[in-house]
Amino acid sequence: MKRENIKKLFVIMVPIIFIICIILGVVLVKKYKPNNEKMSLEEYFEVSGEQVHIVLQDEYYQQKGIYSDGQVYVDIEMVKKYINSRFYWDAKENLLLYTTPTAVISASTGSKDYFTNKSKSSKDYPIVKVENEIAYVALDYVKDYSAVDYEKYDDPNRVVINYRYNEKADYIKTDDETPLRFEPSIKSPILAELKKDEELRIMPWEGKEEDGSDKFYQVMSVSGIIGYVRQKDLGGKYESEFTTDFKEETYSHILKDEKISLVWHQVTTSAANDGLLNLLNATKGVNVVAPTWFTVSGNHGEITSLASDLYVSRAHSMDVEVWALCNDFSSDSKIGKVLGKTTSRQKLEKNLIAEAIKYSLDGINIDFEYVKKENGEDFIQFIRELGIMCRNNGIILSIDNYPPTAYSEYYNRTEQAAVADYVITMAYDEYYSGSEEAGPVASLNYIKTATENTLAQVPAEQTIIALPFYSRLWKETTKDGEAKLSSEAYSMSYAKEVLTDAGVDLVWDDATGMHYGEYSKDGSLYKMWLEDEKSLEEKMKVVADNKTAGLAFWKLGLENSSAWDTIIKYTN
Repeated sequence: MKRENIKKLFVIMVPIIFIICIILGVVLVKKYKPNNEKMSLEEYFEVSGEQVHIVLQDEYYQQKGIYSDGQVYVDIEMVKKYINSRFYWDAKENLLLYTTPTAVISASTGSKDYFTNKSKSSKDYPIVKVENEIAYVALDYVKDYSAVDYEKYDDPNRVVINYRYNEKADYIKTDDETPLRFEPSIKSPILAELKKDEELRIMPWEGKEEDGSDKFYQVMSVSGIIGYVRQKDLGGKYESEFTTDFKEETYSHILKDEKISLVWHQVTTSAANDGLLNLLNATKGVNVVAPTWFTVSGNHGEITSLASDLYVSRAHSMDVEVWALCNDFSSDSKIGKVLGKTTSRQKLEKNLIAEAIKYSLDGINIDFEYVKKENGEDFIQFIRELGIMCRNNGIILSIDNYPPTAYSEYYNRTEQAAVADYVITMAYDEYYSGSEEAGPVASLNYIKTATENTLAQVPAEQTIIALPFYSRLWKETTKDGEAKLSSEAYSMSYAKEVLTDAGVDLVWDDATGMHYGEYSKDGSLYKMWLEDEKSLEEKMKVVADNKTAGLAFWKLGLENSSAWDTIIKYTN
């Protein structure tokens, strides 16, 4: 009886066990069998028509390029940001410019022609196209002037661009034929079938364990497809790097063998030129004078001029060079409008060079203080173009800047130094007429920081630090419960006289490196951080310790005559 029951149970269980085994087999096969489905690369790269997907070295660029006329075109912003920042696009005049140390190379939208200065040449393709208000430049044209290589791939259109050189990266090769998958899983669709010994760039992804067995690497194929491959299908890691034989043209600079000792001479009328000799005779060691002769006038590149032949000859008779200053202070001009249009910008450059040649100037000093962030590139292009003209005529080009700060980075002092001769940091107006609280014109720490931050961007041999010859007398008044603050700038002599007449006992302030004094009068509190020989010397020590190209001072005529005995120790 028991045997019959066991037989019946066996007959029933065998098919059940068989079915369970089949189910388990199906589950296991489903779980561990790789997915052989292929993903469309058109879908993966999201390109259609004439679009080109752009791979920048090891990352995907969001903006698509264009493939047209047998050329790959990429947007100008990508070119400037990643490949070569010296390309410049004038959207107002649909003009692409590239500036070398000796020439401005220009190409108009849709044209195969380009001009090196005034010499015409041609390409087999349109150099620049505009679509939906975006400028696209032929990559072959960019390559003519840049350290860049690329490879174009079809089905779908994509381009792999290499622009970072001498940079080591990790690579790995396949041990055998293996799939490149969309995600780190054998169930993920296949992007490409990799061949044996195919080189892959390892991407910065640490890998992922799947079911405790398969570890994946994120890699990029030579053709720019980024995906995942199992570690067990790969060989050992090795390092490699891209190299280039492209040689960028180097800029030359007109630099003086001696330390620069520059004074700005504020000239507001032609008659003011006559006082030069008397002012210079009171100085010691000055070798450059910068008269404020030129002002940008209107919005089309014109300038007003107070230049004088006699002034230059008098300065030269005293072995003093003349670097005439051009400012953007005129109320009838918007410097952004002038610089942002190539015809007006280049007209300004030509007018300045014409004046420099006419009056035998040794240098041009640019003091544009009203450039806004949106015109930062226009300003730098102006310096590049003006720099060519200055070099061609043996004229020194210097640019005035306030101390480097985050909000003024668009003045791009590094590029200024590359394409011009001297970068001058106006290390004063730490507290100015519009400040909300009283303070020194230039404290010692302010000078230290300004010098260090400038030298982080500009070579020491091109750096000039400018110091003030003036102090501010601050007046604090409270009326009807409301505090009011005002100030006046005084020369070194007059500032000292005001404090002496008020009976102030000056106290040396280590924190600012200046003498400080205050007094009350008619219900108001007056404060002054005095700029004198001692405070100037403390500042000049800092500059000298950093071995800069020299010093500048604002302005001639505000100094004590005795200050020159101190100054000459640091400029001679």
